[in-house]
Amino acid sequence: MRLYVSHDGQMSESMLIGCLLAVAGGFMDAYTYLIRGGVFANAQTGNLVLLGMKLAQKQWIAAFYNLLPILAFAAGVFLDEYIRSIWKWNPRFHWRQGVLILEFLILLLVCFLPNGYTDMLANVLVSFVCALQAQSFRKVDGLTYASTMCTGNLRSGTEQLAAYLKSKSRKMLRNALRYYGIIITFILGAMCGTFLVPAIGIHAILFCCAILGVAIVLLFIQDQGNSANAV
Repeated sequence: MRLYVSHDGQMSESMLIGCLLAVAGGFMDAYTYLIRGGVFANAQTGNLVLLGMKLAQKQWIAAFYNLLPILAFAAGVFLDEYIRSIWKWNPRFHWRQGVLILEFLILLLVCFLPNGYTDMLANVLVSFVCALQAQSFRKVDGLTYASTMCTGNLRSGTEQLAAYLKSKSRKMLRNALRYYGIIITFILGAMCGTFLVPAIGIHAILFCCAILGVAIVLLFIQDQGNSANAV
């Protein structure tokens, strides 16, 4: 199984980057749940369900609060597409590096938002970051995946495992292991959050900044290597 690059030589689609981002994704969910009001900021299905319930109950203010992270997630997807359209063909700067740098800066801001009255803002910003990450990094070695939620990964991994048991294809087994590897690292990220958030508090989100920093450096190293090879 390739770790450092994907099947086509792209670091951004490697298992290493996928696992790093999955760790960050699991940590962000644990962070918002444990210290930012008991919510999950990554996947928006729960917020959509709560929005429908609050609207049915005519709880307009509560519904508005559930709507905010949904809008933030959608805004993150729009911005990601805009960034890609501007920088996609830039030979000196990979657009995914720009996305990771933006994620890093936003989470750094979240680190300094106090508990309580700014929790909603913190959750909105984390939802925005998750949308950027989910939209920018969608493949591991050619396989579609998500680094901020795992339902799809679990379905795809189990589908590949079932196909392996039927066909004995080693490719199917490798694909299943990739998906389960992403799920395991996502869980490890949540475990890290469980340990670090009670100990460090709101500043624990710096752990995600460190993870993103490593990913940025790895992409930068590959771009430098590609530039050198081109010369």
